[in-house]
Amino acid sequence: MSIEKWWPKLKPSTREWLIEHNGDAVPAEVLAEIAEAGGSATTGGWWVGSSGPSGFYFSDQAVDWIEAVSPQPP
Repeated sequence: MSIEKWWPKLKPSTREWLIEHNGDAVPAEVLAEIAEAGGSATTGGWWVGSSGPSGFYFSDQAVDWIEAVSPQPP
């Protein structure tokens, strides 16, 4: 499922964390919530970046997408 579909299903606090930590490794509990919302990090979707010993990362496109949907300061 694409990020546009599961993003609105996340808790507001999770979306805020992802915005504030955009580009950082995604904690396991956040990744679990994304999976519950329909986003599987194993599907190879465009938002899936790398995964390794330091954790899961969104793709550059997903980081840009999150930045674009982030509220802009006045």
